[in-house]
Amino acid sequence: MSHRPLRIFDERVTNSRPKSPAASCSLTLRQLLPLIARARREHRAWLRDFLNDEVRITGDLYEVLMAFEHVRPSA
Repeated sequence: MSHRPLRIFDERVTNSRPKSPAASCSLTLRQLLPLIARARREHRAWLRDFLNDEVRITGDLYEVLMAFEHVRPSA
């Protein structure tokens, strides 16, 4: 049986980790899309955890997306 040494954690070091970002933050689509695409391609489980989260987008992007939703693929 292998013997693992005890590890002692210094509370000052543990609590000095960077804090989580605010509840909302801004990203460009240029930053966001490659990350989402990669997570989807790699079937990352954490992506499913956020599927019901709301995402704020600009009005013009919303209009383009709604129009695109109704476009039929060409033959």
